[in-house]
Amino acid sequence: MPTIRSLLAHPEERRPSPPAPRADLFRVFGAGVGMFAVGLVVSLILLLTGSGSTETTAICGAGMVLGGLGLLWARHRR
Repeated sequence: MPTIRSLLAHPEERRPSPPAPRADLFRVFGAGVGMFAVGLVVSLILLLTGSGSTETTAICGAGMVLGGLGLLWARHRR
C-alpha cells in the first residue's frame, strides 16, 4: 500500500477517479420547483391568516424563479 507521501510525490501512481454518476437534472430541478411551490402555497396561507411573513413568501418565490431558470438550463443541456 503506497504511503501518502509517495502518492503526493507521484500522483500518476494513483488509481483513476471513478466516472461521475449520471443524473437527470431536469427531474432534480423539477422536484425542487415543486417543493418551493408547495412552500409558497403554505406561506401564502400563513400570510393571509396573519401568522406568516413576507420574507418566507419571497424566498419561496425566488426559489421557484431560480428553479425555473435551472429547468431551462437542464432542458438546453439535454
